[in-house]
Amino acid sequence: MSGARRTRARVRVARLRSLLMGLLALATVATATACAGTQDRPGIVVTTNILGDITRRVVGDQADVTVLMKPNADPHSFGLSAAQAAQLERADLVVFNGLGLEENVLRHVDAAREAGVATFEVGRAVDPLTFHTGDDGGPDEEAGQPDPHFWTDPDRVRKAVGLIADRVTAHVKGVDDGTIRANATRYDRQLADLTTFMEKSFDRVPDNRRNLVTNHHVFGYLADRFGFRVIGAVIPSGTTLASPSSSDLRSLTRAMEKAGVRTVFADSSRPKRLAEVLRGELGGRVQVVELYSESLTAENGGAATYLQMMRANTTAMTDGLTAGSPKGTHR
Repeated sequence: MSGARRTRARVRVARLRSLLMGLLALATVATATACAGTQDRPGIVVTTNILGDITRRVVGDQADVTVLMKPNADPHSFGLSAAQAAQLERADLVVFNGLGLEENVLRHVDAAREAGVATFEVGRAVDPLTFHTGDDGGPDEEAGQPDPHFWTDPDRVRKAVGLIADRVTAHVKGVDDGTIRANATRYDRQLADLTTFMEKSFDRVPDNRRNLVTNHHVFGYLADRFGFRVIGAVIPSGTTLASPSSSDLRSLTRAMEKAGVRTVFADSSRPKRLAEVLRGELGGRVQVVELYSESLTAENGGAATYLQMMRANTTAMTDGLTAGSPKGTHR
């Protein structure tokens, strides 16, 4: 090879090496930028999937929202993996229901708080009601204790939305306050529409049919907001972890017979065996209607969002309570 050819070859190799080094440098910068973006993106961890959906409506694309409770799970009994517990302590904000609902998770929330993570107990901030003794004898061991099931009242959820927006803008760096407020306002209007839908639907239920019997005591807020009477529950408790005794079932059947109740509402995410037992106690004269009371479903499951869940429940309750009712007896 001549000297001129060798020189041209060395130039080509040098140029190729320079090009490769430039591409490598660009790739390194891009990777570093992506990693930094992932690490710097704010993160919010939410315990229950109902609150998770509500929080996502407020946050939008301003932060990553991680929901710990899976669809169709029981908030009273679901637990966390070690990785999920660690997520709590890395969060910018932890949003949880509280009032004793997430029984196996609250100690992890406490640990995150002690580690310096901002936490927000929504249930305690929305004027909680207390459990009361129903006509069946009620949850005596819980009478006077705060009821965690506030989400069955959409007006309390509206209050929660504003408070979540406050906490996000106060504790989560990097979010746009104006966007958070706009999201909250938009969702508040949807919740107001939900309240109107529920009021109009429940107006169809005659006064003598406005009696509720459920799996366990979960609809106290709905009853208080929309003028229903809680006759009792198959499990006389605010948690699904309790069990009814034979005397509990006898007391409830007597209360149901006295009130003329012919419908029992059971959560769709748990077996209906106890409600079916109650129907057996009353000679098969009771229908069991499924509701989504404590958990959202997966997509296409009927209640993938809070708004879907409440509209589905309202329709099921109205239909169940008005079945066979004579005209002219409405409120």
